[in-house]
Amino acid sequence: MMTGPNSGTRGTAVEHVSHDGIQAALAAAVERWEAEVLDLSHAVHADPELGGQEFRATKRVRRVLRKAGFCFDEVQPGQPTAFSARFGTGDLVVALCVEYDALPAIGHACGHNVNAASAVGAALALAAVADDLGMTVKVLGTPAEETTGGKVDLIQEGFFEDVSLAMMAHAAATDVVGGTSLAMCMWDVLFEGLPSHAAAAPSDGVNALDGLVVAQTAIALARQQLPAGSIVSLIVTEGGSAVNVIPDRARANIEMRAPGIESLGRIQDKVRRALEAGAHASGSTLQITPYGNDYAELRQDAFLSEAYRAAMTSRGRSVACSADPVASTDMGNVSQMVPSIHPMIGYDVKGSAHHTAEFAGFGASPGADRAVLDGSFGLAAAACAAALDPAERNRLLRQTRGWRFGPD
Repeated sequence: MMTGPNSGTRGTAVEHVSHDGIQAALAAAVERWEAEVLDLSHAVHADPELGGQEFRATKRVRRVLRKAGFCFDEVQPGQPTAFSARFGTGDLVVALCVEYDALPAIGHACGHNVNAASAVGAALALAAVADDLGMTVKVLGTPAEETTGGKVDLIQEGFFEDVSLAMMAHAAATDVVGGTSLAMCMWDVLFEGLPSHAAAAPSDGVNALDGLVVAQTAIALARQQLPAGSIVSLIVTEGGSAVNVIPDRARANIEMRAPGIESLGRIQDKVRRALEAGAHASGSTLQITPYGNDYAELRQDAFLSEAYRAAMTSRGRSVACSADPVASTDMGNVSQMVPSIHPMIGYDVKGSAHHTAEFAGFGASPGADRAVLDGSFGLAAAACAAALDPAERNRLLRQTRGWRFGPD
């Protein structure tokens, strides 16, 4: 049932296609591409690259997609490790988001090799039925999820404007779908003053570290008034060069998380005023530099979530619905504009937690391999369920037209 990349049919008439037939075709495609998809997962896991530097991972993903007949869009993202590829020409555009960045020193301790391979596997499976379902399969390479938020850059460049639904799966210890995430931002903060001898002429100096200490105290006191569920984390990265010299520079990294993007804005206002208070009290100057993009909270589409859960049940998995948010993702920004899912795909990690070397050690295990294949099927099946349901298909197409052309 594999079809050419530009032979897809436009329109929404898919009544002739049976649900069982599509499921069988997806399963067959996952099996057909199993070796390539698992090789991809293992290769990315064994060769971790940091956000924005994922050149070898991108090359590996591109190679698999080319082999499957995907074409790369004429206009590509500005980021060197991002890309846009597609298969088919149907009006229902399904985006698969491919993450492949690792963490410093501990490699793929968030399992992004599993994320990448399952998204690619889902795209290959969907390519097998794209013509039958009037679908375009769009694969977006989305770098730097752990740091600056590559998906937000792709949104700003317009690469989601033609998308009807977006999806990816994330490595985890358990299977969960339907949950949310925390909105998040990171700032680099610099206080600058004047150096002076700490004993001979302290009054001639302007103590930048004093400004940071006052700001830290103000932030700590402000926590009582922050929105419920708020988290503010701060580390001092520079605080002076010698004990007998008034520090003329003090630097800190601040991370803020909140249940939603609106409450994140209120936290940012509080923290900014605390920082300004420190600068005013000490007489130092203040520079605030956002580190990367702000992340919005995740909204998972109810229909797609249930379709994914049903598909994974057919693979012998038990998928929980929803969970308390404990992390953040730039997929949240995608989900604010496009119906999306971002399920957690589980495998045995012996109790280890994300962002630890122990978790990274299980990323190429047999359990992780099964997660990649099951996740590939589950994502593809969820997209197909929406394509086969007239009401859901029309809903998704209407939102795409609304985004591109404004309300009908």
